[in-house]
Amino acid sequence: MAELLGGAAIGALMGETVKHAVQEIKNGRKFGPTLKTSEQTLNALAPLVEQIKVSNDSLGRPREDIQKLETHIGELKELVEKCKKLTRGNVLSFSRYQAKLKRKFEALEIHLSFIVQLENKIDLGKLLVMQKEISENMVRKNEILGQFNGNEIRGWCGAPDEPQCIGMDEPLSKLKKQLMKGGVSVLVLAGLGGSGKTNIAKKLCWDPQIKDKFRGNIFYVTVSKTHNLKNIVRTLFQHCQHGAPMFQSDEDAINRLGLLLKHVGTDSEGHVVPILLVLDDVWPESEELVEKFKFQMSDYKILVTSRVAFRRFGTPVKLDPLVHDHAVSLFQHYAQLNESSSYKPDRDLLDEIVKGCKGSPLALQVTAGSLCQQPFEKWQTMMERLKSQTILESNSTNLLSRLQQSLDILEDIKEKECFVDLGLFPEDQMIPVTVLIDMWATLYNLDEDGIQAMAIVHNLNTRNLISIISTRKVATEADMYYNNHYVVIHDLLRELANYQRKEESFDQRKRLIIDLHGDDRPDWWIGPNQHGMSSCMPSSVTRMWVKQKKLKVAAGILSISADETFSSGWCDMRPDEAKVLILNLRSDKYSLPDFTKKMSKLEVLIVTNYGFHCSELTKLELLGFLSNLKRIRLEKVSVEGLCKLNNLRKLSLHMCSTRNAFESCSIKISDAMPNLVELSIDYCKDLIKLPDGLCNITTLKKLSITNCHNLSAMPQDIKNLENLEVLRLCSCSDLKEMPESVEGLNKLRCLDISDCASLPKLPDDIGKLQKLEKLAMKGCSKLSELPNSVIKIGNLKHEMHVICDEEHVILWEHYRNIPYLSIDMHKEDINLNWLHRTRS
Repeated sequence: MAELLGGAAIGALMGETVKHAVQEIKNGRKFGPTLKTSEQTLNALAPLVEQIKVSNDSLGRPREDIQKLETHIGELKELVEKCKKLTRGNVLSFSRYQAKLKRKFEALEIHLSFIVQLENKIDLGKLLVMQKEISENMVRKNEILGQFNGNEIRGWCGAPDEPQCIGMDEPLSKLKKQLMKGGVSVLVLAGLGGSGKTNIAKKLCWDPQIKDKFRGNIFYVTVSKTHNLKNIVRTLFQHCQHGAPMFQSDEDAINRLGLLLKHVGTDSEGHVVPILLVLDDVWPESEELVEKFKFQMSDYKILVTSRVAFRRFGTPVKLDPLVHDHAVSLFQHYAQLNESSSYKPDRDLLDEIVKGCKGSPLALQVTAGSLCQQPFEKWQTMMERLKSQTILESNSTNLLSRLQQSLDILEDIKEKECFVDLGLFPEDQMIPVTVLIDMWATLYNLDEDGIQAMAIVHNLNTRNLISIISTRKVATEADMYYNNHYVVIHDLLRELANYQRKEESFDQRKRLIIDLHGDDRPDWWIGPNQHGMSSCMPSSVTRMWVKQKKLKVAAGILSISADETFSSGWCDMRPDEAKVLILNLRSDKYSLPDFTKKMSKLEVLIVTNYGFHCSELTKLELLGFLSNLKRIRLEKVSVEGLCKLNNLRKLSLHMCSTRNAFESCSIKISDAMPNLVELSIDYCKDLIKLPDGLCNITTLKKLSITNCHNLSAMPQDIKNLENLEVLRLCSCSDLKEMPESVEGLNKLRCLDISDCASLPKLPDDIGKLQKLEKLAMKGCSKLSELPNSVIKIGNLKHEMHVICDEEHVILWEHYRNIPYLSIDMHKEDINLNWLHRTRS
């Protein structure tokens, strides 16, 4: 319609152009300006005449209506060309030619007085052209869609039907705000399959303010996994009523699309018209496709919906699960719970079913649809099913298949396996990244420092399969210190991870998860009873039990969760192949199962107490039988003693009680763990001094004592740790002295004393640490001067970074000219995430 209105004004525009030219000639005092005005007028008339000709040609009509107009303009062109050839030697002829120009333009003006009749014909012609193009486009559309594979283009350009977006006001508002801003940009809306991304994108296309801004220049294309770029561009051309051209290549298609968008992005008066291109369902491997659709145009925006957060395009808008009230509203909408409903459930029943849907819009829609207009018995059955089964098992395959697509985008087998491993941990708990590093280094041959594991974590986060929480910003993150990083997985995705495991037969499972409550045991655990074999036991397990009298477990990972009601009646199983043992506890006292000493291949032990107080962990001596055990992590447990662990390489203690093990134990830590490479002690409030013999473990490379507020001093013989590369003493608020022998740590690369608020000074000869690359000292409020030896840093031949706060930057001002020295001021990152891990 905008084109039609523009065409209807052609005659008036031509008339005004000629009137302006005549007036300029009348007022002209010199021949030069007159000639210039004449030439400009002809140039302005040319495209208007062509527009009329195109309209007539499109309808197959003769050109009689514009022949006289073309004759007048042709004569004027000839006259102008003659005038342009006049030189200063023809100065006497200037006035004569100026008069000729005046007469010609006045004749053209008279001719244009009849243009109104022609305007009406143009309007009618435009309407007929539009009707003809619509008919032709419909034919082309049917022909082209007949050639497309169903996976190539599943949508059509233009705003689709307006959907419901109950409970999604926040992401809608964020995206709308960004779209209303000027400038070129790509916005990414990321979330799981079925989280509502497409509905939000469609809803935006119908928003009155968005429609008003983009004025019809809203293009919506569903990309999908197996897209075809040329077909996408053809779809855009069709929507703009420019046919469906054939392209020689993808590059040709993109180049011509750029010209098309620049055309539709400008109105008839040359003003910029904003453009919104929605690319729905973009897969990970299509990131480069989005880049190709970026053009340098004013106010041109691309909205991308994807299961992946494409961070190269800026911070994405991520869709979180719906809060309960919004979930209830959405459920009621799909269940059609209104006054005409044959049955309306009470609020308690409704709440229980909605909770079972885990805040997933897709799960809510599927479940509500199955209960729509159903009697009470159906609702009650669904509630009971959700309590005993997961939402994936209780509902249609639609929900599972949509979520499975989110997992299928992981092409790397290791990444898929790592995702499934997240189901080994209890629901609604933060999983320490260091736990994953310990596991994955063993299971998938990743590096022990955690760089590769962290890359996988970031990739899973980018694909919206997990979230990463950093409880505190640490200055030494570049040194692979991940003690403050945690992974959170949504309940629905945890069920998806465990669903992958359940698809395997019992004797082929890579992971075995055992949940123990009171005297309840899994069916396969029960074994023979007084009536013979358990009727619930799989036949393959029954055969193993009869033949071997002990249950053989082939899984490489064993995860056992036990609450305070567990009676410790262990099955005599044989987890011969297990390399990782995870124990999730909620009791005040717990003993390692007797079969632990038979786990000859065990390399990683992870014990986490999720209860309120420290759990007393007994039978630790069983670990002495395990020659392959390399990594142990204990959280919120009381360590009563040490045993010989000759091959242990890493020990991590988090929120543990260590006094009995370190101070009262008859065996020194250097004798118990002679080959230890890394020791991490975090939030152990009863740690007053480091265990005797620690400095005799010459294999130690990393020593991290963090958030241990009662630690007052470090051992004087610390220089014996000749291979120590990293020493972290973060947030040891009562630490009052650093031993001078630190200067003997010739391989020390990183020294972190951040937030050691009672430390008055650095060791005098700290400048002798010639391998030192990083010194973190923010928050050392009592440290008021630097030792003179820091000048020796000038002898270093490598980069040396000092991380401090604003107060201590002043201390380093005198040394800014030292080569290779950089001083970075730490910005405090204040959040309360750490409370989730430290409350007790």
